[in-house]
Order: sequence, then C-alpha cells, then structure tokens
Amino acid sequence: MDAKAKYAEKPWLKFYPEGVPANVEIPERSLPEVFDEVASKHADKTALIFYGNKISFKKLKEEIDRFATALYDLGVRKGDKIALYLLNSPQYVIAYYGGLKVGATLTPISPVYTSIEVKHQLEDSEAESIICQDFLFDNVERSGVGLKHVILTGIEEYLPLSKRLAGKSVLGRYAKMEVPSQRDIESRGFHQFQKLIKKYPPNPPKIEINAREDIAALPYTGGTTGLPKGAILTHHNLLACQMQVRAFWPLFEEGKEVIPALLPFYHIYGQVVVLLNGLMMGATLLLFTTPDLDEVLSAMERYRATVFYSVPTAYQFLKDYDKTDRFNWKGLKIITSGADTLHESTVNDWERRTASKIIEGYGLTECSAVSHINPLGRSKAGSFGLPLPNVGVAVVDHETGEHLPPGEVGELLIEGPNVMKGYWKRPDDTKETLIELDGKVWLKTGDLVKMDEDGYFFFYDRKKDMIKYKGYSVFAREIEEVLHQHPQVKAAGVLGVPDPDVGQTIKAIVVLQAEARGKVSEEEIIKYCTENLAHYKVPKIVEFRGELPKTDVGKVSHRELREELEE
Repeated sequence: MDAKAKYAEKPWLKFYPEGVPANVEIPERSLPEVFDEVASKHADKTALIFYGNKISFKKLKEEIDRFATALYDLGVRKGDKIALYLLNSPQYVIAYYGGLKVGATLTPISPVYTSIEVKHQLEDSEAESIICQDFLFDNVERSGVGLKHVILTGIEEYLPLSKRLAGKSVLGRYAKMEVPSQRDIESRGFHQFQKLIKKYPPNPPKIEINAREDIAALPYTGGTTGLPKGAILTHHNLLACQMQVRAFWPLFEEGKEVIPALLPFYHIYGQVVVLLNGLMMGATLLLFTTPDLDEVLSAMERYRATVFYSVPTAYQFLKDYDKTDRFNWKGLKIITSGADTLHESTVNDWERRTASKIIEGYGLTECSAVSHINPLGRSKAGSFGLPLPNVGVAVVDHETGEHLPPGEVGELLIEGPNVMKGYWKRPDDTKETLIELDGKVWLKTGDLVKMDEDGYFFFYDRKKDMIKYKGYSVFAREIEEVLHQHPQVKAAGVLGVPDPDVGQTIKAIVVLQAEARGKVSEEEIIKYCTENLAHYKVPKIVEFRGELPKTDVGKVSHRELREELEE
C-alpha cells in the first residue's frame, strides 16, 4: 500500500472508543439557534457562576436577547464586524451570543494587546463597533481608530455584592488601570452595557443565517509569520468542531457538566471548547476574569467541577503548587491539555502528584480549535492523539508535497468541516495555506509531525522552527524536551543562529530555577545535552535569562526569539 492510500484507509478508526462513528452529521443550523434550543430546554439550570453570582439559562438568554435588540436598534446589521475587547465575564457571553443573533461577525481581541496591536486588528477586521472593558478603553483611544459604536462595561456589573465592594480584587494586574469618567462617556456618546440591557426588551430581530457561508468569527492567529491574520470561521465550522469533539468523547452528559472557564475566551481554545461547546451542551461555566489558583480550586471543589481544560504552563505550575491537593483530580471525567506541547516531565510529575491523567489534544485557529484528541483509556505517551470524526489527514514532505509513510516526519495536512474558509482579506496567504487535492480543500498546518502505524500523531516542530545543522534536520522541540528534564531548568527555548559554515548553529535560551541561578553553568547544560542527545542536536550556545517571551496562552514565543536574533 502506498503512503497516500494509508491515510485514506484511516488506521486510527480502529482505536476509536466504542460507539464513536467515523463521521458525524453536522446540522445546518446557526449557533444562536442551537443555543436558544438548549437555553429553553435547561431554562432553570445555572449557566454561569461568576464569583458566586449564579445566572440561569433563562436569565442569560433574556439578557442576550435584550443586548441583540439593542445592537440592532443601534444599526448593527448582518455581516457587520464587532470587536470584543473583554475579560472572561458574563458580559463576554452576552455580547458574543447577542452579536451572533443579529448576524454580526465577532473578532475577539486579546486584553494584553497594546494599542498598536489593537489598531491592526480593528482596521484589518473592519470592525465598526467595539464592546470594551472600561479599563481597556485607553488602548482603543490611543489606537486612533474611529468607531461607530463604543459600548463600555465594568467587571463589577455582574459581581455579587460581597465581591462588588472589592471588585478590583478579581482583576489582577488590570486593577490599577484607569476607567473613563461618567462625564466623558456621556459627552462622547459612548454606550454603557448595563443601560442597554435595561433599556431594551428581549425582542431580537429574526435574522436568516446561512450556516455554511455566513462568518461567525474572525479570530486572529498569533502572527507566527508577519502580522496576525483573521481566520474566517463560519457558523458551520464552529458547530462542526463542537459536534466532532462531543461525538469522540461521549462521556459528556447534556445539562450535567460543570466546567471551570479559566481559558481566555478571546483565544480559540477557550472560545470554542469552553464558551461555545460548554453552554451549547447545557453545562455550567465557572467564570474567572484573571484566574487566581486559590479561587479556581475553591470553586472547583465547591461546585463539583466535572471537566478541566487547560494549557501546559498551568499544569507545570499546578504539579508543584502546595494547594493542588485540595481538589480530588481523580474525580474529574476528563483533564485535557492543548495550545502547546505538553512536556513528558510535566505529565509524569502530574500523574505522581494527582494520580490522574492529562489527555493531550491538538488544533489550530484555522481548524476551529481542535482536529486531534487522544481517546479515553487509549492515550499514547507523547502523542496528541487521533483525528476527530469527519477529519481527513495526511503527512507530506514539506518541500515536495509527496505523501510520507507512517513513521516519517513531514508537514501535517488537515481537511474537514471544521477547517476555515480562508484568511480575511489575504488571498495570497489563503492560496498558500489552503490547497486542493483530490477534490477536497486541505489546510497546510505548518506543523511537522509523524503518524505511527496505529494512526496516532506525534508533534515534532513548527516548520519554521526546524533547524538545519550540517545538513541535519534538528527539531527545536526535541531539544527543549530534554532541557525540561534537567532538574534545575524551569523553561527553555531553542532556535537556530545563521552560520555560513554549518547552516545554523543551535542556541538554547534557558531559564533556571531560582535556587540554581548563578550555580549552573553553560558548560553543565551542554554536558547534560551531550549525554541525552545525538551529537548534532547538542546546543553550541547557551544563554541564561530570567524569563522567556511568551504568547498570550503561555507558550514560548519562538517568533519573538527569532525577531530578537534578527535585530
């Protein structure tokens, strides 16, 4: 059997949990339609718990409908772009579903963005309206972008009285930021979220939405190459991803799950897996603005959390946190990790500490958050799992495009209903990233992976992070994995430094544990790598730092490291 036929055979299906289909039917429905049905079915059930304030599905739907009515009265119409510049909060949920209900396209902006980054996304997305946390408005102001509608909201609006009196305590590092004065808000014609909710009745317009064609969201990628790009995700894309995940993990019970919502909603992982998937299966979300681990653990224990979604940096911290044992992790149905590579040392330490397992998955903004997950009870160490139902995959030579047999490392291609329509206003990038093969549109992920004979996939590196040393292909991630196993290394980033004699020299940038700083030498790190890596993979340069640049979900930012090198 040739390599191409091997992928068409889908060997991973043999390892699907019992009863999981190879394909699942995706209904031709909009996201608000599905939400309304769930909200009516579970009207009296708690949808959100915000620092003790419980909001039922009935109340949530009413406020969404009121907000949608307000948006429509302000002149927002189908296809208009609305920017969401908010922390996780009930306002985020109301604004998200309210915007979708009037047929608008939502573009979530990271709260950690600077005014320059805000300016790029507002201008590129063509957003005319923004729903903004009041203390973040200064960045919007300094961006200089003109907007038709500015809707401001304060985090305290949905806090219970006990928390409202000390509202800044839930804001972490945002607590010291200034908010516009009431006089400024009124004189400039800005709107206030709560006043709109109270003013308008819950009578939203009836908008016809074509689920396959109408754009629900324009999340922006992290900008691994150049400026961030908006991924065009339709209602069908986002609903498909939810249906695929729930089909693969049938353990979820509608109306019975309790999910901590500490992943930021502006990020595709939190947006799809928690905000959309959680509420649209009738789950209760425990909302946190800027997660404090003591608050999270207390809420998980108090409200009996059933599922936990997070990222590797959180598990790295929690495995050593003195209060982690306050919660019985074995009692959860599932614990998952995504958005970055989960180091083997973290997995081992976590299992020893909690007697529970972390299930690793994989996805991209461009495929609506998820394409692969490990099956329950059949996860493989180091693997990010099997393709979801309806997903086709292939591994190809990243230079020739030829299909590679199992066991060989190449670029991952993905096709399925969760794959984006393209990049917003980027026809050249779209043409380069979405290719047609055998009558199907495939996403070139830019990730180097391999598939084993059973159909499990293993991540090696981003294509752009691969290092060429004396003709050898060296994966930065493999070296970082070894460095993380050193007991005195807290974090590490590896990249190639241009060298005319060897192509690229391998450089490791290392953050040591606090007690090891000034005691562990560059030579000791190189010696450790020599003992654990092939000779051509050993870093020739080691630099110690106090911290590494991170993305907004805690990944080491190789892009920023490369930019530093170029400068």
